[in-house]
Amino acid sequence: MAIRLLFSLIVVLGVTSCSKKGSSKNSSRGTGWKINDSKGGFQYASDFKKQATAPGLVMVEGGTFTMGRVQDDVMHDWNNTPNQQHVMSFYMDETEVTNLMYMEYLDWLKKVFPPTEENYKNIYEGASPDTLVWRNRLGYNETMTNNYLRHPAYAEYPVVGVNWIQAVEFSKWRTDRVNEKTLEDEKFLKKDAKLNPTADATFSTDTYLAAPTKTYGGNEEIVLQKPKGRRAQTNAAGDPMEPTNVYAQRTSGLILPEYRLPTEAEWEYAAAADVGQREYNIYKGQKKYPWSGSYTRSGKRQFRGDQLANFKQGKGDYGGIAGWSDDGADITNEVKSYPPNDFGLYDMAGNVAEWVADVYRPIVDDEASDFNYYRGNVYTKNKIGEDGTVEIVTSETIKYDTLANGRIMARNFPGQVAQVPVDERETYLRVNFDKSDNRAYRDGDKQSTRYFDFGTEEGEEPQDNKRMYDSPQHNVTTDSLGSMVRQFDKSSKRTTLVNDDVRVYKGGSWRDRAYWLDPGQRRYFPQDMATDYIGFRCAMSRVGPKSDSKRKKPRN
Repeated sequence: MAIRLLFSLIVVLGVTSCSKKGSSKNSSRGTGWKINDSKGGFQYASDFKKQATAPGLVMVEGGTFTMGRVQDDVMHDWNNTPNQQHVMSFYMDETEVTNLMYMEYLDWLKKVFPPTEENYKNIYEGASPDTLVWRNRLGYNETMTNNYLRHPAYAEYPVVGVNWIQAVEFSKWRTDRVNEKTLEDEKFLKKDAKLNPTADATFSTDTYLAAPTKTYGGNEEIVLQKPKGRRAQTNAAGDPMEPTNVYAQRTSGLILPEYRLPTEAEWEYAAAADVGQREYNIYKGQKKYPWSGSYTRSGKRQFRGDQLANFKQGKGDYGGIAGWSDDGADITNEVKSYPPNDFGLYDMAGNVAEWVADVYRPIVDDEASDFNYYRGNVYTKNKIGEDGTVEIVTSETIKYDTLANGRIMARNFPGQVAQVPVDERETYLRVNFDKSDNRAYRDGDKQSTRYFDFGTEEGEEPQDNKRMYDSPQHNVTTDSLGSMVRQFDKSSKRTTLVNDDVRVYKGGSWRDRAYWLDPGQRRYFPQDMATDYIGFRCAMSRVGPKSDSKRKKPRN
């Protein structure tokens, strides 16, 4: 009798335990309603565990660090004054974007938007790197001019000749291709549809989320695929019902955040990797380079004397004496040729300097924000068409921008959602932002100038000679015949190159002295120009917890 009673108690406890476990996962704590009921109701990804690590990326756990100058400040220009910042966890490319990766992008553009067609002729050319950056008046560099981008010998070398705008467009394209494959793998898209896209039938992540039926030009044979494992539902009479939730949404947990350029704070935090010399809850000093120590050569017994990056060691010395202790590169080098830092990131010093997202200003305004600091926000929203739905860019509505140097680049592509600046409907009575373009907030905007008159009209702009930054204003127009007319600003009164279209680039390159290998150093360059020593890598925000693992205290 006692044994039977004990057995019954065990069964009851097991059923109760399973019931509680099931209710926490499959029913709402707010209403008690069943979640993910096959009969209908609220559908949610209750089995979501964590964000998947996207191709090419590694996890960088966020934290607090001192951003800015660490040791040397020989320039004395107040350009990188130290200030404490905090960045959230994010993902970053393990290596710089390589020629092979960028060539895949160009190949896709050429197939989808053939440059032989008049309407698309500027898309491929606008995305192509400037291979002439290698040329020098008194140097023979035609080998790199002709071979560096496309020859397989340079496939795993970092891409150069890419301006900031091109890097941003590559990041957007990469986002769409990765999410397209994810949705195909999860049976939301027809298998192999990605292999044969056309100009009017491409995949865009934003379009899929906002109006999935307009993805691939509205081709229901590709988009309207039922999710894996979902069976067709029937009503009480046995007739088939219209399937629900056939599209992946944000709530599905499948669609990854966008690839993008890292912010300056993120890049510097990831490059310094101070986590490698953490002791309990403090850093044991800050690093001068992405690696520990004050020298550019390895101190490890097996590799003692080897350079830890490729950089210019002195006048006429881009690699050292051939043989032992040579840094192994005359120009750039194959990625992963040098040891990674403590976050597992390669070439955060040397090889090529890298574009970051920020608009340049001489001083980082730590009073504005010490959390995810970034200057460059331009807020937009989806454009709504006359039919009340989002407007999709078509072959006839592509917008092109003519840069100051005359290069023509596509602002958007067919299949994407058209964007417009946010207006007073989004900004009215807000305290966190009051306009769409915030690049010059608190430094360069009208209110920041010493000439600002609080009695003038709100929309009135300061005179040209009273701007905060009187940078050159080059202009490109077309004449009555449609020919391009380039107008170069020849004014001798300009005192700076700083404006809202110059971007920060970080890290030392193969052309730089060791001074610039310090992660805290910062320089700027026009966003529409390219060089032979600036490349880039992508980042991605992390959603969810700061870390995958539970916190563990170090053992004594």
